[in-house]
Amino acid sequence: MCLGDNISTAYLSRLLWYTNLRMDFDHLKLFVDIVRERSVTRGAQLNGITQSAASQHLQQLEKSFGLPLLDRKCRPPRLTEAGRLYYNFCREVLRRKEELEAALDQLRQRIQTTVRVASIYSIGISELNDLEREFRSRYPEADLVVEYLRPEKVYEAVLDDQVDIGLISYPSSSREIRAIHWRDERMVVVVRPDHPLAQQTSVTPQDLQDEELVGFDQDLPISRSLARYFRKHGVQPKLILHFDNVVAIKEAVELGTGISILPEPAVREDVRQGRICAVPLYPEIYRPVGVIYRKGRPLSGAVHAFLDLLLRPRSPAPDVQSPPSKGTLRSPVTASVPPAAGAQSDSPKTAPPKDRLSARDDLS
Repeated sequence: MCLGDNISTAYLSRLLWYTNLRMDFDHLKLFVDIVRERSVTRGAQLNGITQSAASQHLQQLEKSFGLPLLDRKCRPPRLTEAGRLYYNFCREVLRRKEELEAALDQLRQRIQTTVRVASIYSIGISELNDLEREFRSRYPEADLVVEYLRPEKVYEAVLDDQVDIGLISYPSSSREIRAIHWRDERMVVVVRPDHPLAQQTSVTPQDLQDEELVGFDQDLPISRSLARYFRKHGVQPKLILHFDNVVAIKEAVELGTGISILPEPAVREDVRQGRICAVPLYPEIYRPVGVIYRKGRPLSGAVHAFLDLLLRPRSPAPDVQSPPSKGTLRSPVTASVPPAAGAQSDSPKTAPPKDRLSARDDLS
């Protein structure tokens, strides 16, 4: 008759807790293989160890539990009640380990196919929405998550690895941040369709001297750039309201609160819908926009695919020839065209070609 022990699962659990036995997954698998093969020798071979090492491990287990796990009087050896409990325990742990590994693999794949972007508000929600639709159509297995933040929060999100890349104006590099030029956006004067300036083909700084201006918060780079531009041309429009995002500024202009100076891509859709007019400003001023990411952070294939789409050459925005009351863009204003030779620009000089962002440029 084979040995049997009246041992409860709770009792074995207490033994496992108090014996301070250092087990790993390999040891659990070894015991399962010994039981399934009904042979210590074959179980040892499956795990790449000697029969002596396997026997020694079994003896250490039984010594730690204070109970035999195999009835060696039977041929082949059979499980005791304690051995059966431990065998089921090993199988359950190994099964849960496989489930954990499968879940982690799925999580890694999902992370690898998710592109997380932090963008300032004025990049253009409609523009990024169009880009997101195209990205999803090309890469249906990938996800694109865009969050709109203040500039300093974009840098924080990149540094904290909350996002893969950031889209920012007046980008700057640091010891931890890599910033690469993307494009230069021409600034335009934004007014209501019934405003007198909407009838002009262009606007000069002097035309704005007596205007009430709705601008950006004074701590933002774009606000400081415009302030330098006005000082350079000897004018000082009256700043009556300021906001930290372009959506609020456009709403204030649409309500007739004042005029504003905004990047053309940020108002392109509003002009098309006739809510506001965008009039070219001369001398021209451009806002540089770039992509930032944390140095040393590897970027996934999905991020590279998004950058390839983001940075591909685009056709210039068409001139809108609608009547002034419908929101006319008085002359072609293209977001991606850098300042022409000799044109006035208050933005930093355009980076040399080698520093322009390519989706494969130093993104490792």
